[in-house]
Amino acid sequence: MPRAEPPVRRILGVRVHDVTMAEALERVAAFLAAGGPHQICTVNPEFVMHARRDPAFFQVLEQADLTVPDGGGLLGAGRVLGQPLRERVPGVELMEAIAARAAQEGWRLFLLGAAPGVAERAAETLRRRYPGLPVVGTFAGSPRPEEAPAILARLRQARPDVLFVAYGAPRQDLWIARYQPDLQIPVAMGVGGAFDFLAGVVPRAPRWMREAGLRQPWRWRRMRVLPRFVLDVLRARYGRGGTGARVG
Repeated sequence: MPRAEPPVRRILGVRVHDVTMAEALERVAAFLAAGGPHQICTVNPEFVMHARRDPAFFQVLEQADLTVPDGGGLLGAGRVLGQPLRERVPGVELMEAIAARAAQEGWRLFLLGAAPGVAERAAETLRRRYPGLPVVGTFAGSPRPEEAPAILARLRQARPDVLFVAYGAPRQDLWIARYQPDLQIPVAMGVGGAFDFLAGVVPRAPRWMREAGLRQPWRWRRMRVLPRFVLDVLRARYGRGGTGARVG
């Protein structure tokens, strides 16, 4: 069975586990050893702000088996709010760490999402970096409900141990939560734009943006959540908002 759940912090009311990269990877190994379905979410300021206005997404983060702190913005917020987080666990880097361990342990990976052909190129990159990595399937697909039966059939046939889903947040996380009870994949994780980075389709964001949890430089509309996030953290700490929890 997996070890006891790691410490939980609340960033503006949103649940985040206080784990290091090494601890997150060991948690993944424990999930695989235990069997049954598990979901990992990579929480950044954008996740927090979306979860505060979307009850369905908030519940996904509440129920996920592991919510890692993807972004220095969360660490700063944790310090201000008295909810300390020890280390950034970027989703792209956790994905690569899982792939490296999978090459050693024989964990079977499936890459789902991104534009047609991108998952295949990302898989090729991972195989080059981690010789012997068992990638048992790649598929673009989409989170549209009408495509679900065909995608689920592919996944049942491939029988992966780890499923990476690149539909973008929150769609990827909602999709996993919706279908994991049926699929029973030991580990499923939303990875946002990770396939694009691995495939060389887009460059990674500058370090300061990655540390804030904002991965793609051209997402200026989404970047506007960061000043609001900071303001809400300060209000929660110094104003009348307490922990700042607000959903719906």
